[in-house]
Amino acid sequence: MGETGEQVLLDLLNSTPVTATGTVDLVSDEWAAQRGGVGSGREVAHLRAVRDRLQAVVRAAEPATTLEPLLDGVRMLPGVDAAGLRWSLDVEDDRRLGTQALLAWGRLNESMPGRLRPCANDECRLFLLDRSHANSARWCSMKVCGNRMKARRHYRRNQA
Repeated sequence: MGETGEQVLLDLLNSTPVTATGTVDLVSDEWAAQRGGVGSGREVAHLRAVRDRLQAVVRAAEPATTLEPLLDGVRMLPGVDAAGLRWSLDVEDDRRLGTQALLAWGRLNESMPGRLRPCANDECRLFLLDRSHANSARWCSMKVCGNRMKARRHYRRNQA
């Protein structure tokens, strides 16, 4: 069973971390299969296209309308079961995981506007979903980026 759309979205946005040797692309057939995808080359290409555009949109480098072509041919079909009305995604298997990420972005954009954002560390390429009451989270990780940024500020204050 695949992960939730929200987790797939965050995993996809965070699939280009910066390492000591530069930016790494984590999306692969194995990466997709671990998240409920089919693991095909077409799926990997679609996931990378979705990721690149979503990263640009979340960073406000491109308008949300650049995502529209990625949704061509996507449909949601209603159905009824014992629990009531349910909606199912009607899309090619190679596009399902990327489409789930796009739909999760749309839901988050509506229900939690401004909460999905890039890490405040300019050297980091990761994203965070701020669930704090005050909407004040700034870093992808307090242990890594938060600590690094606070240490730099402290060092600068002491040098002044």
